Amino acid sequence: MKPWLLDILACPIDKHFPLDLYIFSYETNEEEFKKILNFFEKRDIALIKKENIIEIHEEKGKIYIQDDIVIEKSLFDTYLNLIISSIKEVNYIYDKSPLKLSKQCFNTIKHDIKDKITNFSNSSGFEQIEEILPELFFLNKIKVETEIETGILFCSECMRWYPIIETIPQMLPDEYRDEKAEIQFLKTNKDLLDNAFFKQNLKPFNI
Repeated sequence: MKPWLLDILACPIDKHFPLDLYIFSYETNEEEFKKILNFFEKRDIALIKKENIIEIHEEKGKIYIQDDIVIEKSLFDTYLNLIISSIKEVNYIYDKSPLKLSKQCFNTIKHDIKDKITNFSNSSGFEQIEEILPELFFLNKIKVETEIETGILFCSECMRWYPIIETIPQMLPDEYRDEKAEIQFLKTNKDLLDNAFFKQNLKPFNI
């Protein structure tokens, strides 16, 4: 599962959004997170433009932008609002994996990138877009190109949890879920979650 999916996934039972995401492990390795961080720190605008992840269009005097997060071509102001919304979803991500650099990446988004893009949207125009291209590039790389191997999606409204197994969110109705296998999944990953998590009225199964 790519972190970007948290931007669009809702609980299939009560349609609550956003869900909480607990990450246990990644398919993406530490070296890949390191490369993304190093690229961000270099702030090489020419290379970022060459990657062509952030696409800028001008039509009839209006500026439109799209990327791997905001897939639909959107007016500049609308694009920035959608990006800020996507950044806010990171507050619902809890990285319980053993990787240090993945946590650093998400902390960078929650603080540095959030502040930079929010301030930019309040005080700058399209002419200064290059000031935040590294931030936009970094956000796209982390949200769309990294892959979560195992974890849990959790609905704080109905208290249902859904396992992520081999990168796939298993979001089935209760009657189609495998109680034995999913309880074992919880037991296997119990040490990665706080005791408070299990004291909730978890549905459809708990340990």
